Amino acid sequence: MSATPLLVGVDCGTTTIKAIAFTPNGRVVAAAGVPTPTQYPRPGWAYYAPDELWSCTVDALRQLTAALDDPARIVGIAVASIGETGVPLDRAGRPLAEAIAWFDNRTEAQARRLNATIGGARFFAATGLPVIPIFSLCKMLWLQEQRPDAWQQAATWLNAADYLAYRLSGEMATDYSMASRTLALNLARLEWDRDLVREAGISPDVLAPLAQSGTRLGPILPEVAAATGLPAHTVVGVGGHDHVCGAFALGITESGHVLDSMGTAEGIFLPLEQPITDAEALARGYSQGAHVAGGYYGLAGIYTSGICVDWFRETFADNADYATLMAEAQEVQPGSLGVYFLPHLRRTNPGYAMEHSRRLHRPFQRCEPRCGLSCALEGLAYEARYTLSGLLAHTAHAAPTHISVTGGGTRNRLLLDIKANVFGHELDVVSVDERRRWAPQLGGVAAGLYADCRGRRGRLRRRPRDT
Repeated sequence: MSATPLLVGVDCGTTTIKAIAFTPNGRVVAAAGVPTPTQYPRPGWAYYAPDELWSCTVDALRQLTAALDDPARIVGIAVASIGETGVPLDRAGRPLAEAIAWFDNRTEAQARRLNATIGGARFFAATGLPVIPIFSLCKMLWLQEQRPDAWQQAATWLNAADYLAYRLSGEMATDYSMASRTLALNLARLEWDRDLVREAGISPDVLAPLAQSGTRLGPILPEVAAATGLPAHTVVGVGGHDHVCGAFALGITESGHVLDSMGTAEGIFLPLEQPITDAEALARGYSQGAHVAGGYYGLAGIYTSGICVDWFRETFADNADYATLMAEAQEVQPGSLGVYFLPHLRRTNPGYAMEHSRRLHRPFQRCEPRCGLSCALEGLAYEARYTLSGLLAHTAHAAPTHISVTGGGTRNRLLLDIKANVFGHELDVVSVDERRRWAPQLGGVAAGLYADCRGRRGRLRRRPRDT
């Protein structure tokens, strides 16, 4: 009997670039990770050097193949990544400028101008998105204005996952879930809105060809095989946006199902049969896009989630031991003695009809660290419930039928207990590796192992705790 083939997924995230090898049924065989090389040149700015992103990806893949008994079993690979970061390339495929991080705020002026000149309603009607600084079109405009010599040479814009797939295969494409984060995709027609992009001041010719996730791009390049240890026959498939790919892998494809991805930031993901057209969703900052599985999704990002705990420890608890702080917070009664926390450390989260709000009610300095941490966790849980309830209000579902939670934040058992109580709903806790099982599906389709893709969902449940 021939050896079981393997499929590889590369996940380029905010903090880590991971490479994981799976069997076709989703069993993890080996994994490797390298910190995402992020540069912070000034307050509020963050970027990735494209060549560093690639070299770290090569390093992760090299570690992965070195951990396998027989790397020749690998037949397919796909890449998922953060959604709004992109790389401008010249006609020879060379990067021209830094890849501005999704959370970088240098593009606020460009977002304001688009809202003033074209209007948020026009963008929402076409793309289903509010005009906020994180989206790729704002980053393109900033580069055009601030790096004109580089931008004049731009032939193609590739989102981060598309860029890494291009470096693997030499072929350029972007899937609909990634295109949904550019502020340039006509959501109803699933094609680039060339007129809108042109009106914004960008040539639509820089937009990459659109392709369905799992589409075969081609085999890896010979030099990639030599550098990574991947076999030369490895086929590269079109990947997608990490949140959307994760939802797809977990089977979050039906209306009423919810995925809460709890990481440095937090994403509330809700499958939709049709795009939201209610302009109130625009006013409250919700976004939407095309689902990897077909159909659509609504998305609300809590821009500072897990990082709030780190911020609290560094700012108010003198970097006290994490386990000790959590044990002490466990003893605090619900309500945290009247101290409240609004997790808006970067900007206002979707759900609020305001652009900016940063406020602590009763400063943390006036309470014990254990009480401050408890109220931070309660604030995160209530923020997630408020964000989700506002998103559900724009659909036919008054309440979720199923909630899955995943990401590094699920290691915080106290936060999960609080969140289950605040939601009033059992939580289906799914491992990060389970969420990354989009790779066997997308890579397997590209390699010809599957005719289509089917999601899977973990079964570890965490029920509301009695209070």
